[in-house]
Amino acid sequence: MASVAIVPAAGKGERFGGPKLLADVVGQPLLNWTLKSLLEGGVARVVVVAAPGADFSSVELGSDPRVRFVVNDDPSRGMFSSIQVGLATVGGDPILFLPADMPFVSRTTVAALLAECRIRERLIVPVHQDKRGHPIAIPNALRRMVMLAPVTSTLKDALAPVATMRYELPVDDPGIHRDVDIPPDLQESQKAEGRS
Repeated sequence: MASVAIVPAAGKGERFGGPKLLADVVGQPLLNWTLKSLLEGGVARVVVVAAPGADFSSVELGSDPRVRFVVNDDPSRGMFSSIQVGLATVGGDPILFLPADMPFVSRTTVAALLAECRIRERLIVPVHQDKRGHPIAIPNALRRMVMLAPVTSTLKDALAPVATMRYELPVDDPGIHRDVDIPPDLQESQKAEGRS
């Protein structure tokens, strides 16, 4: 089974003050960098879960045949609802989860997570400077656990039963901690450092 990444992208971005996933980052929309990291890291298919009426037509990689957009009809339920919507549309092994507003993750981190998950067949979490980050990877065997969790859960809650079997993968990638909440988070110096 081919690998897949679920990318929740249905948030309002209220703290950013506008459509942050379309914000310009070194000449490309932010979301394009997130997709680029996943695809160049070896993910076979990416499912982007958007809010009703969202327009990502300016995102170049959105037209890539490996990328599919689906709609979360009620994103007010929270990010976990988008994760479940994405999982309901496609299967894969391993499965990665990466919030759409994390464009600084290195493709080498993505590749390492995929490889480690295939070897260990357990929950894999990247760690940089003793702090866990994203994306996380799970084998397809844990998909049902996530799908059956209450929609009010978090991904952490849903995977709590296997948390003791979590494998923490050391990576040299500060991008695993960097999401974008406000405009200053998009400094080019961070972009360059996070995508080395």
